[in-house]
Amino acid sequence: MYKEYKEAWAELISAGADFEIEKIDVRGAPINTYKNALPTLKHMWEQTRQFGDRDYLVYQDERISYNDAHKIVDSVATWLLHNEVSHGDRVAIAMRNYPEWLLSYWATLSVGASVVGMNAWWTEPEMLYAIEDSKPKFIFVDQERLNVFSGISAELSFIKPITVRTASADSGIANWNELLDTAPEANDIEVQPDDDACIFYTSGTTGRPKGAQLTHRGCISNIWSMMFSASLQRLIGEKKGLLEPGTDPIIPSALVTTPLFHVTANNCAAHATTIAGGRLTHMYKWDAGEALKIVEAEKITSLSGVPVMAREIITHPDFDKTDTSSLMTVGGGGAQLQPDLVTKIEERVTTARPSTGYGMTETCGIITSIGGDYFIDKPESCGPATPAYEVKIVDPSSTETLPKGETGELWVRGGHVIKGYLNRPEATEETIVDGWLRTGDMAKMDEDDFIYIVDRIKDMVLRGGENIYCAEVESAIFDHPAVSECTVFGVPDDRLGEEVGAAVFVGNNKLDATELREHCRNLIASFKVPKYVWFMDEPLPRNASGKFLKRELREKLSINDSV
Repeated sequence: MYKEYKEAWAELISAGADFEIEKIDVRGAPINTYKNALPTLKHMWEQTRQFGDRDYLVYQDERISYNDAHKIVDSVATWLLHNEVSHGDRVAIAMRNYPEWLLSYWATLSVGASVVGMNAWWTEPEMLYAIEDSKPKFIFVDQERLNVFSGISAELSFIKPITVRTASADSGIANWNELLDTAPEANDIEVQPDDDACIFYTSGTTGRPKGAQLTHRGCISNIWSMMFSASLQRLIGEKKGLLEPGTDPIIPSALVTTPLFHVTANNCAAHATTIAGGRLTHMYKWDAGEALKIVEAEKITSLSGVPVMAREIITHPDFDKTDTSSLMTVGGGGAQLQPDLVTKIEERVTTARPSTGYGMTETCGIITSIGGDYFIDKPESCGPATPAYEVKIVDPSSTETLPKGETGELWVRGGHVIKGYLNRPEATEETIVDGWLRTGDMAKMDEDDFIYIVDRIKDMVLRGGENIYCAEVESAIFDHPAVSECTVFGVPDDRLGEEVGAAVFVGNNKLDATELREHCRNLIASFKVPKYVWFMDEPLPRNASGKFLKRELREKLSINDSV
């Protein structure tokens, strides 16, 4: 089985093949890239004009074709140019997964500006920080995000809102319909591969989020890696006689289940579907029953989100009553699919195969990919790294490369890796060394080069695919005057993988869990607020260097004793 895998892999990356690899200098480091990849996302978007009247974006009863999308994008891009947005500038997007998210995204990239993806759940302090850090000229906002922005706008004279799907707006504030009325004009702005395409914020151990600078090269490399993975499975199928050679791939129809301000939805689902001329269906919010209806109605071929979504789909009471025969892949990212879920997907969805990928914001999407028979055979693996990566497992204490089978920190180098962190040179230097990205994840590699993520170095909670860094939650808790000490850690959860737990010591002060959670909600997004709180009778245990013993607390404290 693995002989065919390696033969197909070698064929696809051979000289003259679609996924041929070449090594070039990128920011002073030798980097593997796809020789035949498009240079930028602007070039990619322009190529999609060929898809004409095919449906592109679907949301409830709205349908937008590729022709319609290009007309809208051209008008919005022209409006941005008329309002002094051009190459090197930034534009923020803060909204639900409405069609306007991607339309404003492509318009921004078309004029050579970069998109700042705002977490739609951010509170006023969180949004304020990101805007002050990234300095966008405009921010596209829906009604909920306009309400948040309005509370901080007095402190932000350099940015103006553009309202989307709002009930009303103050006079003088631009709205989406005004942009659509702009007569489109061609623009000749040149975009370079190493220009920023988007700034996506990822929380750091300091408690403040870091703006990862995703370049056009990085985003395009991710698209090519995803196309490689699909081509690999198709070629293996041909070699096994399961597919007729030369068969055209099915036009994808993807259900977007996670927020577009993450690489999972934007870079993996949206980019990959767009370049193939496929259809993207958005949801107002995740609901497994509604998702099943959409799968049947829109003939969804790919259903991917965090693992809990796949689990909720296949266990939903309506699953057996729904036509899911269009599904070809079911899986997810943002967290490892549990081995039992891999088997259940294979058994329950007769037309689809389980699949997953491992990646991060700092790699513009995936590092590895695995699916089908190989995932069934190695359900604890996330697959091998895609061809544009060099990979090594490093001893964290010595930075020496370890042999296969041994566990260390996973380092990767390739065209996917971000330029760095916006305004954070020290963090960039610490994370990216001679082009090598230190992932912060402990991993091992087997004899077939399949990677297994076994632990995390980074201090974070992974809740339903959302990275929650403990230091950020601790900072919010410590902001309450009654708190003397606190430490935050992950608590295992069957549905979401982990929930946030906090051990808190208040001494002689008075504080209850309700007041603490309400305090936190004013400072951090609601999904980061601790579900489990333990008020300790004495100061928290520490090691010799004064650090709290999180592991000891996590093992000692019982959920039943939390408040």
